[in-house]
Amino acid sequence: MKISVIGAGNVGATCANVIAQGNYASEVVLLDIKEGVSEGKSLDMWETAPILSYSTKCTGVTNDYSATAGSAITVITSGIPRKPGMSRDDLIGTNAKIVKSVTENVIKHSPDTIIIVVANPLDVMSYCAFLTSQSPRTKVMGMAGILDTARYRAFLATEIGVSPRDISAVLMGGHGDTMVPLPRYTNVAGIPITELVSAERLEAIVQRTKKGGGEIVKLMGTSAWYAPGAAAAQMCETIVKNERRIFPCCTWLDGEYGLKDIFLGVPVILGSNGIEKILELELTDDEMALLHGSAEAVRGVMGILDDMKLFA
Repeated sequence: MKISVIGAGNVGATCANVIAQGNYASEVVLLDIKEGVSEGKSLDMWETAPILSYSTKCTGVTNDYSATAGSAITVITSGIPRKPGMSRDDLIGTNAKIVKSVTENVIKHSPDTIIIVVANPLDVMSYCAFLTSQSPRTKVMGMAGILDTARYRAFLATEIGVSPRDISAVLMGGHGDTMVPLPRYTNVAGIPITELVSAERLEAIVQRTKKGGGEIVKLMGTSAWYAPGAAAAQMCETIVKNERRIFPCCTWLDGEYGLKDIFLGVPVILGSNGIEKILELELTDDEMALLHGSAEAVRGVMGILDDMKLFA
């Protein structure tokens, strides 16, 4: 089974590397527009195969989408980061054109591929790929909730002094300050988080999670790549293996949670067909209000794409 990763920057290269090391794909194709970058990184990855004992073939190409033909899954990481002085509208305008072009080329060679979007702003770029591909909503999704939940779980693990493997959590909403962590659905080996962490510390961790991406940028001067790349790779793994795991994913809602015609992060069952089922949790009135508030913020960003008339 072939998996293609579009964009050989830090996130894309990390994603391709984790996929290769997972040894569940026959081939991982890394594509970039910059000559030699994907070829060099893929060759470097392939040279680790004898050391790490995996068989997944690593192929790098420069802007040659024919090499991605027949991909079961395509991960789109292409796009530019927001630069000083660049407005949100400018960022959306630039990245939407990139994601639209990439998606058109991807679908041309792999019409049945499952698309996982990592490009930012993630919610609206997922919307862009969905409109461009005309694929069923089950086959176009954004990676955000897994990353945000991983940060939440990592912070809790540090706070409590336990392995993050024992922490289960649910996080919903948009990717950013309006995300909605749900402490009521958070536990450690079945123990409610509220029995292990004080309300004050839990709220501080929730706020840190919401600003998790910004914290990385402040420390390094650039956005994260290890965790985002690994999160997208984890989605690929559960699809390839048909594990039917429950993950928070950015997906197109059609009435779920009282929301329609919007890409938003909600828990789903992920399997070989992509999004097998959207899970509707019983939310409190306060939780539902937070989710709908997050949805309104996402709608505002989606509206910027609509106003560009790229799909008229």
